[in-house]
Amino acid sequence: MLTGMHIAVLGGDARQLEIIRKLTELDAKISLVGFEQLDHAFTGATKEKMSEIDFSMMDAIILPVPGTNLQGEIETIFSNEKVVLTEEILSRTPDHCTIYSGITNDYLSGIVDASKRDLIQLFERDDVAIYNSIPTVEGTIMMAIQHTDFTIHGSNIVILGLGRVGMSVARTFHHLGGRVKVGARKTEHLARASEMGLDSFQLGQLEKHVGQCDICINTIPAPIITPRVIAKMPSHILVIDLASKPGGTDFRFAEKRGIKALLAPGLPGIVAPKTAGQILANVLCKLMDDRNKGKGSST
Repeated sequence: MLTGMHIAVLGGDARQLEIIRKLTELDAKISLVGFEQLDHAFTGATKEKMSEIDFSMMDAIILPVPGTNLQGEIETIFSNEKVVLTEEILSRTPDHCTIYSGITNDYLSGIVDASKRDLIQLFERDDVAIYNSIPTVEGTIMMAIQHTDFTIHGSNIVILGLGRVGMSVARTFHHLGGRVKVGARKTEHLARASEMGLDSFQLGQLEKHVGQCDICINTIPAPIITPRVIAKMPSHILVIDLASKPGGTDFRFAEKRGIKALLAPGLPGIVAPKTAGQILANVLCKLMDDRNKGKGSST
């Protein structure tokens, strides 16, 4: 239980609704910012503006998965209010106040460090990333079907990266009958691809492996699909970039060559917001409960 905890939920998309629902079930007191257009009411949750919140009473602040932009602005799809998180706001919170975000950037990390608060990036956790890979894979399949005129079965598919998301994507497209090749840097990832029965290659050889490719799926948040690589691709190829913005693809050059390249970060929140929200809610509440117990609160 989270009885006695006061939590601010700042902006976000439909995933936040599952988080709010779970927090109220566990008896937390919640201040909602950026939700005034939301018709649904949650017992124990109050819609407020940033200027109305007493941040000195906050035990935790929950941000949307993207956190903030580089100006501190927070995404709010249920509001027209401009919500900005600043160092001054964080400095008003109690020392034990913890900030939760999916990911971070230089701005968010900077104001958290300056205010000496703890920041927990949920998407850095293996459990969240692995659970999230399930709706990510389903969304990737959906995009592949929508944007091609051929079946996945029998297609030549190159998947870049064999991390937590890449592994799930590779396994699923292989089971759907795709002829999957995995490009990776780490020798252990190449070994894992071999163990899974997949062909593999070093990323430095990517140009040699895209000439007959029908679908290329990137999971690496670095410039991987460069103009040199794109120049070797067939015109019918579909590129799906799952890496966080700005992705690993030169989209300008792909468009110039007439190649369809789609940036698709955050697929879980698009194709399965309820499930994606439940994943985040379960992990968040467990973390908060553990921290609450750690500071001696009774739950």
